[in-house]
Amino acid sequence: MSLFSDEGMWLFNDPPTTLLSKKHNFNLTNPWLENACLSSVRFNNGGSGGFISADGLIITNHHIGADSLQKLSSATRDLLKDGFIAKKQADEIPCPDLELNVLISIEDMTDKVKNAVTPNMKPAEAFAARRAAMAAIEKESADRTGLRSDIVTLYQGGLYHLYRYKKYTEVKLVLAPESAIAAFGGDVDNFEFPRHNLDFCLFRAYENGKPAKPAKFFKLAKSGPVEGDLVFVTGHPGTTNRLETLAKLIHRRDYFLPYNLARLRTYEAALLQFSASSPTNGAMATTDLHRVANARKAFTGQYNGLLNPSIIEAKSVQENNILLAAEKEPEKDTPWKSIALVQKKLALFETEYLLFERGDAFFSELFTIARHIVRMADELPQASGKRFREYRDSNLDSLKFQLYSPAPIYAALEQAKLASSLSFMAEKLGGAHPLVKLALNNEPPSVRAASLVQNSKLFNPAERKKLMEGGKAAIQASTDLFIKLALDIDAKSRELRQRHEEEVEEPERQAYSDIARVRFKTLGKNVAPDATFTLRLAFGIVRGYQLDDKEIPFQTTYKSLFERHSLMQGKVPFDLPEQWLQNKDKLKLSTPLNFASTADTIGGNSGSPVLNREGELIGVNFDRNRHGLVRNFVYTDVQARHIAVHTQGILESLRTIYQAEDLIKEMTGQ
Repeated sequence: MSLFSDEGMWLFNDPPTTLLSKKHNFNLTNPWLENACLSSVRFNNGGSGGFISADGLIITNHHIGADSLQKLSSATRDLLKDGFIAKKQADEIPCPDLELNVLISIEDMTDKVKNAVTPNMKPAEAFAARRAAMAAIEKESADRTGLRSDIVTLYQGGLYHLYRYKKYTEVKLVLAPESAIAAFGGDVDNFEFPRHNLDFCLFRAYENGKPAKPAKFFKLAKSGPVEGDLVFVTGHPGTTNRLETLAKLIHRRDYFLPYNLARLRTYEAALLQFSASSPTNGAMATTDLHRVANARKAFTGQYNGLLNPSIIEAKSVQENNILLAAEKEPEKDTPWKSIALVQKKLALFETEYLLFERGDAFFSELFTIARHIVRMADELPQASGKRFREYRDSNLDSLKFQLYSPAPIYAALEQAKLASSLSFMAEKLGGAHPLVKLALNNEPPSVRAASLVQNSKLFNPAERKKLMEGGKAAIQASTDLFIKLALDIDAKSRELRQRHEEEVEEPERQAYSDIARVRFKTLGKNVAPDATFTLRLAFGIVRGYQLDDKEIPFQTTYKSLFERHSLMQGKVPFDLPEQWLQNKDKLKLSTPLNFASTADTIGGNSGSPVLNREGELIGVNFDRNRHGLVRNFVYTDVQARHIAVHTQGILESLRTIYQAEDLIKEMTGQ
């Protein structure tokens, strides 16, 4: 790691202590790390957050809370659009299926996992042995500690760490701003800066019906950052691909990303059409549309990045440097050649694998439920170590928590989504493909989607539980068309999964393990592992940047929010809620709203606490600018910035707009 770079999503059990000391004159202490670790929260629906009071109050992003807001809304109550505030704890609303995790400990299990695989094993045997070892470690830990226990693969197979989490499933909504101010600028301003988003949401964790008492929580700083300040981001970045080989990245550029973009554009077009058909449908589709549009824009940035010759050249140089450093290693280029060969094999069946085993052909909650019901009947009778990873003992409680959720599923939305994905499947494989014919049952996509959705009983959690408890006999006897579809395609889907495990995952895992060994031996562990949706520490400098001939300031204010609203004539998505317009004169317009820094973040960091040197909360991460979209593959800080909501902007909104004095007192410890 260069001392001139702030790159890195660092492990909490291997923090960048020396780097911070040399570059930023900062002493990263164990108490600082412990407080940050135990105060940080993982939202299992794909984001981050943090405790901010002794009574279990949690802050995250509005767009992370949107899933719960959508599920808690009804025909007469649109919490996404109108927002929500609980004036007292009794008014807080229980969330139906929200699971939160707090990291308690990390233990290195690399030797135990790696020793389960012997050199003479075939790929299928090696994969099964490693899976069994991981499941056994997780089960022993969960049984002994009562904590959620997950083996996390680092450096693509170089290390294996056991993460133990305290789990919260009793979670209530406390406050959410209106979507117009939380997502001001919509898709137009998404992945841009300057930004003006009040993208925060408040929840409260409970235990046994009472507010949780977390071991630690973040204190709010009394003032915010200024340009040049060192800041930290503690959260759960989802996925990066920086340590992948050049051959793997080229495969992403030429196969995976074009496929994904075509899929997302198909989904997005269907959701836009559905949303435009009525206000009710628009409200139903809000969360799905945001997710799809956000993913489409993010993947577009990644794709454009890999089309940039300078990035490919940089990755090539990086790879060659490792090879040069490993000159004395026997067969030093074999792992890279192995991964290149795997990409050729993957290209032969990847589309089928993504459509049927990953489930891209079935953009439907009901299908996902049906597949789990069908597969659990086959998987659960086996020992935990022989099951698919998602059905291992340590994950079952979380999976069932989602499966039996009482959250509403909207038939009209399901039908529109499923029709679009079935059509995409046919476009990619052709109407004569046996799997297409099997999935469509000799019907056009729209007709098939309608018959599947309109004849399903899986909307009812009790029906799902009945089928689960009835086992194989009940499932085979079911007349539900989604269950029948899941059964019909399961054999071929399993075949594709097995092929992927044996021809792609296992050879890549072994090759990357060899590469990691070479990297550790020649370069040490001074490069952070790729993101794995586990707790990491990033840091950077609060800083604006230059775009063309224009200096972009490091922060925005409520004043610049109203200026942009006026410039865009208040038209959607630059409209503001009525109470914001009415109370404009009461706001302290100089209050900072958003700020940017060079900290290394990615998707999954949404909701991450942003801290100052003292470990105090100064903001909540919610986005990157478009220049940061290439960070999946390479870190850059020339123009790339992460973006956060300023805590002073949050407090000003609570004070002036939402009149939430009790929450302000709780958050500030008054």
